[in-house]
Amino acid sequence: MTHAEAEAALEYAQFDRRQALRHEESAGDGGRGEAELAEWERITSLLAGTGEVYDPQGDAVVQDEQRAEAERKETWEKAEAARRAEAERVAARADELMRLVGAGELDSTVPTQAGDEAVRDHLEKVDYRVPHVNSWLAQALADRAGHYADPAARTAAVASLPVPVRARAALLAALSRTGIPAVDKQLDFVGRLAVADPAATTALAAWLDTAFAADAAARKSGKA
Repeated sequence: MTHAEAEAALEYAQFDRRQALRHEESAGDGGRGEAELAEWERITSLLAGTGEVYDPQGDAVVQDEQRAEAERKETWEKAEAARRAEAERVAARADELMRLVGAGELDSTVPTQAGDEAVRDHLEKVDYRVPHVNSWLAQALADRAGHYADPAARTAAVASLPVPVRARAALLAALSRTGIPAVDKQLDFVGRLAVADPAATTALAAWLDTAFAADAAARKSGKA
């Protein structure tokens, strides 16, 4: 495109813009019209006095826009690939956990993994056996086992696990301080309490923790 052709295109864009402004029904297209007009003005100024033919490949502004668009596309494609990979991982882990539930083998001998909270959320929508997974996660959180051995994972669980599951874990942890080993199905009542009233379950766990701490302090000082 020559400078003369760019000027002609600019004049047409200016005319088209004036016509659009005269018609109320076209006013909503003002953003596109303004942008188009500004681009023609820029190209016309770029060619003024040069005698050159306009080539988008030599236009730094266009090249910057194309690079930015390519980067946006690449970022989106990477994010989409990561989303698909995560969905596949969650589905595969969900299948594995449901197989263990079906075989009666999902217990404290099966270590939890990072991301199992998302698997639990997925199963809650698609499988009625999610309470088995809730019990398993609560026991692991109480025991600080599997990926919950990491303090950061335990902290994250506060935001990622439902309140009843956290309440159940808290009471299981408190009861473990009695020194009487009891895991999995031996303490089913804890799960029922947590579902029925998670706030009361958490309060009971806190009371037990306080009582055990006071007893330990008394024993240490020789008063008990």
